[in-house]
Formats: sequence, structure tokens, C-alpha cells
Amino acid sequence: MKREKLSDRIKLLRVSSNLSQEALGNAVGFSKQAINDLEHGRRSTTADKLIIIADFFDVSIDYLLGRSDDPKRY
Repeated sequence: MKREKLSDRIKLLRVSSNLSQEALGNAVGFSKQAINDLEHGRRSTTADKLIIIADFFDVSIDYLLGRSDDPKRY
């Protein structure tokens, strides 16, 4: 998994949704520190947690991981 792309995408989605790290963490069941670590590439995550994030933002996991520039889920 490309941590840089995942980090960038999570931050982009969070900021464009006008959410704080704490608000996103509360919404998806992570701590604020976990979101901060993800956004700064200090932490990877599990497939289950990627699904939670992708579902919350209604984007594909491929988009989160940088395998696609199309955020649509099919």
C-alpha cells in the first residue's frame, strides 16, 4: 500500500468535507491521533478499517490507495 497516497487522499477527503481530525475519528471509530498518524503516513491500516473509511466518504478503496483517480464505487 502506498502510504503517501492513502495519507493524501484521507486528508483531502476530510478537509473537503470540512471535518476536523477529531470529527472524522469519531465518525469512523478511530482516535484523533489515529487519523493524524494516517494523514502523516506514520500508520498503515487494516482492510476492515479501509472499508470503514471508504464507506464513510462513499469512495472506492482503489481511490483511497491511489490505484485509481476515480473515486466512484462500482
